[in-house]
Amino acid sequence: MAASVIMPALEMAQDTGKIVSWLKQEGDAVTKGEPILEIETDKAVVEVEATADGLLTGIMSREGEVVPVGVTIAWIVAPGEEPPVERPTITSAARIAEQARPKAATATRAAAESSPASDAAIRISPKARRMAKELCVDVSRIRGTGPDGAISGDDVLAASRLPAAVGTAVGESNAPESPPALATISRLMAERTTQSWTQVPHFYLVRDVDASALVQAREQMAPDIEHARGVKITHTDLLVALSARVLQQHPKLNATWTGDGVRTNPNVSISVAIAVPDGVVGAVIPNADTACVADIALLRRDLTDRARSGRLKPADLSGGTFTISNLGMYDIDAFSAIIAPPQAGSLAVGRITERVVAVDGQPAVRAMMTVTLSGDHRVIDGAQGALFLKDLAAAIQAPGATLGA
Repeated sequence: MAASVIMPALEMAQDTGKIVSWLKQEGDAVTKGEPILEIETDKAVVEVEATADGLLTGIMSREGEVVPVGVTIAWIVAPGEEPPVERPTITSAARIAEQARPKAATATRAAAESSPASDAAIRISPKARRMAKELCVDVSRIRGTGPDGAISGDDVLAASRLPAAVGTAVGESNAPESPPALATISRLMAERTTQSWTQVPHFYLVRDVDASALVQAREQMAPDIEHARGVKITHTDLLVALSARVLQQHPKLNATWTGDGVRTNPNVSISVAIAVPDGVVGAVIPNADTACVADIALLRRDLTDRARSGRLKPADLSGGTFTISNLGMYDIDAFSAIIAPPQAGSLAVGRITERVVAVDGQPAVRAMMTVTLSGDHRVIDGAQGALFLKDLAAAIQAPGATLGA
């Protein structure tokens, strides 16, 4: 029986995905779990795997096309089997709608396209409008390729590379040069952080924590885990496990903003910010609140290796409910992170360093660490965030008790 290959969804807010490249071609034999194409979403470029064994056929979307989530883009069939009837992609659907319009309406549209349209009459997505403003692109000079001629983000990016698309009069010799095209990951990161920074009401809470027990716990656990599982645990692995368990007690910090209200998540899945050559991706450790430190370390290492070699899968980026970003290995003392919507919180972790602090009224040297909570004020308030940090600090100071070790 034929199995469909569909455009996957990685998050609630994702409506479309762009096909970057087909790793297998029409008629190629594929096995279940084998990567067959790469897609670009709002998060990153990821691989899509075959859902069955068979022959790849009926490819309906070419490289570079933007396809709605859930639409079938190809089929996997048994030898000698024919694929089902085609389902239109976003491109063919727009073409069918265009052909169905009365000639008068088509003529009116053509006349409108021959001269710059008013800003109010232009069909353009909010994302594309923001991009046009940031890239100084005159949207009245863009011909949209989306449904009903709507201008998409890809249309704006294409126009930004053309000198005539810059918002200056044609014929002016002093028109500024178009900005260079960004690498895919860099562009996606720029778009997402801009969206979050401009739409999410951030607030920040900072706390210094005595991490001496955390350091000791890592030193005690590392030899056994490395011997048994072949992986070195990091402070990040311990922080993922501890934060996830504390989040169980603070469901608002693990909640999601839906646009209309707050939705609590039954599971705690931590997105770990991973640096890659062109930016940062958030790879997800699912059900981190019940996972042991060794399993977290193994998965974190695997995600890091695949992220840096461009082999992440859609499932690796979906379902995160809270983000941890650790820059301690870069000798950063403290920083504030931008929230990854629709999550409501993010924890920024600085380096662990020895400082002189007061202990029982006397100066003492302790391994200290600064953590900064970024909160979405639509979901949580300062008091809720402060209580979370208080409990997290207690867990860091007694990791054995929190982890049940």
